[in-house]
Amino acid sequence: MEHVRWGFIGCGEVTEKKSGPAFNLIEGSEVVAVMSRRADRAQSYAERHGVKRWYTDPQALLNDPEVNAVYIATPPSTHATYAIMAMKSGKAVYVEKPMASNYEDCCRINRIAEKTGVPCFVAYYRRYLPYFIKVKDLVNSGAVGKVVNVQIRFAVPPRDLDYNKTNLPWRVQADIAGGGYFYDLAPHQIDLLQEMFGPILEAEGMKANRGGLYPTEDSVSACFKFGNGLPGSGSWCFVAHESAKEDRIDIVGDKGSLSFSVFTYQPIVLQNENGRQEFAVENPPYVQLPLIKLVVEHLQDKAICTCDCVSATPVNWVVDRILGKL
Repeated sequence: MEHVRWGFIGCGEVTEKKSGPAFNLIEGSEVVAVMSRRADRAQSYAERHGVKRWYTDPQALLNDPEVNAVYIATPPSTHATYAIMAMKSGKAVYVEKPMASNYEDCCRINRIAEKTGVPCFVAYYRRYLPYFIKVKDLVNSGAVGKVVNVQIRFAVPPRDLDYNKTNLPWRVQADIAGGGYFYDLAPHQIDLLQEMFGPILEAEGMKANRGGLYPTEDSVSACFKFGNGLPGSGSWCFVAHESAKEDRIDIVGDKGSLSFSVFTYQPIVLQNENGRQEFAVENPPYVQLPLIKLVVEHLQDKAICTCDCVSATPVNWVVDRILGKL
């Protein structure tokens, strides 16, 4: 494609700043249509962002002859349906993470991508942010020596919306999200670690609901092992006291250690024989821009983007194993 003309299926929060504006900042890329089942939301988004057309029916957007690529920004339970519809319509796909609400749906997407030959990319954009590229460079340079252990620790207090039992956020509704907040946030952490250390081949977990605010799990502990034998562990709590708030991954080596955050972008901390060093790395204002640019260039035959449906599927396998879904 010389010109990639995007249609958005879904125009929620993620499209306002993280991703949406980036599509129009890349040479040969333009957003030409947007769809939401709510007409007021679709019309409002189109007017505010200068998008030519808006729809309330996904098939109508896919039938738009000007649209040749589709960004799917709906909750995970609809990702597989819309991705498969788009690929069968010959439209390239860029789908939000997690790729689907379960591992089996990821496999369905992969089968259709292989059958149709239409590319499907997944929005694990942190792989391409300068902050995490720095982390990977430090590991690969041997700054901590041989990596012997990996530890994820994440804890946050409940959000205000979590207390509204009559109108709970979709992210804590398993039939929509695949699980609770763990299914929404842990995929980013797990994808980053698999990008650095290869696929996780063993994973086990224990889940619990300790807060009683919603039906899905709010506390998770897990252990896992990468294909190269590296062991790792994780602890997630979404009903913690403010004093326990934490967003941290520790990479432990035989010559040092490396600590970084995934969501708050705190300075990266390296400790080794040279002492303690901190690295503050800024990311672009639209955090999905580097990945979207690579996706567009892939579709223009100028580059190769490996953040595709095949590379994203192992994340769903891991989280499903941890939650006991597999």
